Amino acid sequence: MSFPPLKNDNFLRAVRGEKVDHIPVWIMRQAGRYLPEFREFREKHNFFEICQTPAYATEVTLQPIRRYPLDASIIFSDILVIPQALGMTVEMRPGVGPVLPEPLVTVEDIGRLEKYVPVNVQEKLGYVGEAITMTRKQLEGKVPLIGFTGAPWTLMCYMIEGGGSKTMSKAKKWIYKSPQETKKLLSLLTDVIVDYLVMQANAGAQLLQVFESNAEYLGPDQFDEFSLPYLKQIAYRVKEKIGCELGTVPMTVFAKGAHYALEKLGQSGYEVVGIDWTVDPVEARKRVGPNVTLQGNLDPCALYAPKETLEKMAKTMAEKFGKHRYIANLGHGIYPDVPPENVEIFINAIHSACQ
Repeated sequence: MSFPPLKNDNFLRAVRGEKVDHIPVWIMRQAGRYLPEFREFREKHNFFEICQTPAYATEVTLQPIRRYPLDASIIFSDILVIPQALGMTVEMRPGVGPVLPEPLVTVEDIGRLEKYVPVNVQEKLGYVGEAITMTRKQLEGKVPLIGFTGAPWTLMCYMIEGGGSKTMSKAKKWIYKSPQETKKLLSLLTDVIVDYLVMQANAGAQLLQVFESNAEYLGPDQFDEFSLPYLKQIAYRVKEKIGCELGTVPMTVFAKGAHYALEKLGQSGYEVVGIDWTVDPVEARKRVGPNVTLQGNLDPCALYAPKETLEKMAKTMAEKFGKHRYIANLGHGIYPDVPPENVEIFINAIHSACQ
């Protein structure tokens, strides 16, 4: 598949540990509700209609790239397309967020999913691949394009809780009461995720990010048993499948709240480790080692700060990380009421740091 040559490769150079012109920066959820152009688009189309229509997903993906001097783009989609591919209903309700009205209640409910296994990823999720290919072409080489997925534990939480939760107690109940059945579900999800990421790479994604957004609900022992092995499997199996055909497509793991596992994440097979805003950059570098790129980690709420304060925080953060093997980002996704002009202040502050 032929794509326009890449004009700004600072992001991928940082991933590889090469010299960069400036610290690259992108923002988790950068295509989304904080942008007035997205809100206008959303008035005409429902959320999953946008996800499932390649031309719409491409348009929304490109919106922040047109507005800001970002160094990477991320395809507009949602981690919950995988439960949808496994036959579960997912709704995006205004003011509530994602809702799965028929969640998994008992371990016997895994049987509801098994009739969809193995998932034909091209048939069920091919629209994401089409959007990636379309976006790569329409980016015209301006910046690289990121593909992504939710991690098994994070997806399992939504599938059992039926949406977001402050405790994830229903999902954690499975861990303690039915650990073997839990691992069966995590393995099932891992298989789908691997095929899904390979499809994204084949479609043109230049980096793949795995979001373990619910890692914070696990303690160290539970993380080692119910998250980390599957994260490692994903990295190894995806690279094994795409290595011969595409060369290396680097991967990022972002395990929010897993500060206790930084050393293990640094050795988990991912080129980039994303960290949240609770982790000190200097400490993170010591713990992941010199051969892994770090990504993060400004508190998303810092984007509410006055211009001078925001600039200072961004530059201080960049100086702590340093220019080598570093990608600037927030410590989690951007919030919907952030002033769009503050995003540009943040990006410009990062680009002018460490010169």
